[in-house]
Amino acid sequence: MKIFIKNNFNYLKLFLVVIFWGSAFIAGKILAEKLPPFTSSFLRFLVASFFLVLFSLNLYGKLPKINLHQIILIIFLAVTGIVGYNFFFFSGLKYIAASRASMIMALNPSFIAILSTLIFKEKFNKFKFTGIILSLIGAFIVISKGNFRTIFQGNIGRGELLILGCVVCWGFFTLAGKITMKDLKPIIVITYACLVGTIILIIPAILEAKLQNFRQYNFEEWGSIFVLGFFGTVLGFVWFYEGIDKIGPSQAGVFMNFVPVFATLFAILILGEKLVSSLIIGAVFIISGVYLTNYQAEKFPPKAGLSQPFVEYNKNNT
Repeated sequence: MKIFIKNNFNYLKLFLVVIFWGSAFIAGKILAEKLPPFTSSFLRFLVASFFLVLFSLNLYGKLPKINLHQIILIIFLAVTGIVGYNFFFFSGLKYIAASRASMIMALNPSFIAILSTLIFKEKFNKFKFTGIILSLIGAFIVISKGNFRTIFQGNIGRGELLILGCVVCWGFFTLAGKITMKDLKPIIVITYACLVGTIILIIPAILEAKLQNFRQYNFEEWGSIFVLGFFGTVLGFVWFYEGIDKIGPSQAGVFMNFVPVFATLFAILILGEKLVSSLIIGAVFIISGVYLTNYQAEKFPPKAGLSQPFVEYNKNNT
């Protein structure tokens, strides 16, 4: 009975993680329309770093010392996954709908799979190859709004290109995390990356000349910052890794396939975005592709879950 309750509680937390990460697109859209990207990024990770440090100290007693090699890797993680990703995230959401952005970013597992093949020489199987093709077709449908000639004529919008920048940053962030977590626990890696990223973001945020006006931010802006920093970053990552530890990366990774679905649902209900046919068709292709890309995970757990940051960690590191 206790095991049944614990497993259900883990599934509940993973379900909440999907909601947190889906709502992050809504909060990001709200901030993107009111604050410049570096300011939004800095405030998000200032909040996240504060709570991550508290959580890490409570869990492990102290932050471990890191060597030069680990410092270099963490700086790379901060530049790609914290600074670069969030600059593209907030910049892109200024121009396109949150629902479209979430669908484009669902390309993450396919791009990571391609990078894994190029960098780590991981082999494609028929499921992964088919999944990548389906995801790309779905992304083309979403980006082009159902008109492929838009892409071939080079008429992709600025917002779409910026969100594609998120996909590139996330891919390198994930694979670098795979290397870093051979020696450090996942939550420690995330904490250090957030701390370094926050420090890097200070100067560009100040130069945007909006950070100094923080006393004028309204409830909606502060609420969005807290949703992104605490729920989207801290609780999202902590509970996700707890889920991986308790039920395994394959089962936990399945939940992440529904992040763009919840993001789209929230965008319609909260932001009043319209659900167009190209988004629905593209979503079917992308989600099917994500499932097939990760299908190998059910047979080979150590290579599972490339759809989210650091999911392919070694379970012994947690």
